[in-house]
Amino acid sequence: MAVDEKLQTMRHSCAHVMAEAVKHLYPGTKIAIGPAIENGFYYDFEFPKDVKFSDTDLPAVEKEMRRILAGNHDFVRKEVSKTEALEIFKDEKYKVELINDLPDDATITTYEQDGYIDLCRGPHVANTKEINGQAFKLTKIAGAYWRGDSNRETLTRIYAVAFAKPNDLKDYLKMLEEAEKRDHRKLGVEMDLFHLDAEDPGQIFWHPNGWTIYTVMQDYMRKMVRRDGYLEVNTPAIMPRTLWERSGHWGHYQKNMFITESEKRLFAIKPMNCPGALEIFKSKQRSYKDLPLRLAEFGHDVRNEPSGTLHGIMRVRGFVQDDAHILCTEEQIGSEVAKFCKLLKNIYHDFGFDDLVVKFSTMPEDHVGDLETWQRAEKALSDACHEAGLEYEIQPGEGAFYGPKLEFKLYDTLGREWQCGTIQVDYQLPSAERLDATYIGADNQKHHPVMLHRAVLGSFERFLGILIENFAGAFPTWLAFEQAAVVPVSNEFDDYARQVNDALVAADIRSNAYLDTDNMKSKIKAISMEHRTPYILVVGQKEKEEGTVTVRFRFSSGLQQRTFKLDEFIDYVHEKVESHFIGI
Repeated sequence: MAVDEKLQTMRHSCAHVMAEAVKHLYPGTKIAIGPAIENGFYYDFEFPKDVKFSDTDLPAVEKEMRRILAGNHDFVRKEVSKTEALEIFKDEKYKVELINDLPDDATITTYEQDGYIDLCRGPHVANTKEINGQAFKLTKIAGAYWRGDSNRETLTRIYAVAFAKPNDLKDYLKMLEEAEKRDHRKLGVEMDLFHLDAEDPGQIFWHPNGWTIYTVMQDYMRKMVRRDGYLEVNTPAIMPRTLWERSGHWGHYQKNMFITESEKRLFAIKPMNCPGALEIFKSKQRSYKDLPLRLAEFGHDVRNEPSGTLHGIMRVRGFVQDDAHILCTEEQIGSEVAKFCKLLKNIYHDFGFDDLVVKFSTMPEDHVGDLETWQRAEKALSDACHEAGLEYEIQPGEGAFYGPKLEFKLYDTLGREWQCGTIQVDYQLPSAERLDATYIGADNQKHHPVMLHRAVLGSFERFLGILIENFAGAFPTWLAFEQAAVVPVSNEFDDYARQVNDALVAADIRSNAYLDTDNMKSKIKAISMEHRTPYILVVGQKEKEEGTVTVRFRFSSGLQQRTFKLDEFIDYVHEKVESHFIGI
């Protein structure tokens, strides 16, 4: 989505007003930084030691902000020297540090409104009257390390959302309320899908319900890539430092790697799978006739993410990627990228995502390889996009350290954007300077292949978190961990319920019979709330005599109930599963 520059300017100006309000209410507070972000802004503060700021204090800050806004104050820009800036902010240690990082001859800008002055490049709105006092809300507080360094001071970050119009804010807050109901961490507990342990941060303990969905996803992906011409491989979890040094990861990614030692040698638990795939390619002499070679791997990776950045199963330390590496010639890049894009679209459709945005990420400042090779890689990827009929937005400097990439972003039912799929063009890793992978060309000479790194879902863990929130736990039939629940109207019909359940299980339908002593209504309520089961099969005297089941469809489907012959119902479920119908 294109950034609304005018709205972002208003949000940043509102952050200055919040900083002023905090300084009014809590004298002695030190100010750090306060940028505009997606949907709002934040500001970082160091409160005096005797102030215990909490979420309950946010309404008072909002009230003070609205009082300031009512004064219709101009934002006044001023250019000052470094010496002048240091004098102005001499009592603001965080601002002083930022100023000292600037060149001595730098021209520094300040902005002032209502007597409050802040260090800022701008721009800002002309007057506080351009900020609608009813179109922003302070939402939460969080801890934040100064400059993102865990060894530095911990500051208090106040988050806010802000929009041009009150109705926009109202709609967004309704979306946040709905998102809170759908929070995968909350539903993960309610539906008994998984749990997280504070003693083992970033690692997931999958329970039977959650693991069932996980393996269904994995089986589906395995089938899809096999049909698309991939060969599945598996590479070691721990590989030596020497390999990571040759690949370039040791120099560019070491801080995110878990390191171990054995027999006086250093090893790393793999954070990614690409070097292992190339080692398989190199295990024997390859010919141009073998290319493209598509190697898929459901590789378990571990990354040393800071504990403060972890978030449920969305951002973890241990995860599995639906990874693959395509070894091909330069001439095959276009057709392989186009082929991948078709696969990705089909897979996303089966999960219910049809609206996609493609981002093209170019060479970052921290990269390996020369400019000419990068330009060839970027042109090859751009040409491939045109061949695939893809429009894209440029993300300058956001590529991987070894090559440019496409990122595929999807939108969930709440309109939130998620980056999942990616494909990257890599001339570096197979090169003589790195892992030196070669094949024999038609000219009978050795050549280095191009390596395409690609994933559709990305992390299985994160994608499942997205699905939980997208469907609010009410998974379509093909994904649901429990597709059918058989409930007798009384224990008198337990035997028939058991026969029905056995027939469903034998037909590969994930089903359970609920034969405990709770009454039927209590069972149905519990199943509906805790499992969100698509079909609840109620059986009693009539069903037993006629060999039928009365099916109650999940409450969110809009359907009521229907009586099926048992074989009919089995065929009905199979059709929904085989078509990957997004519903029940």
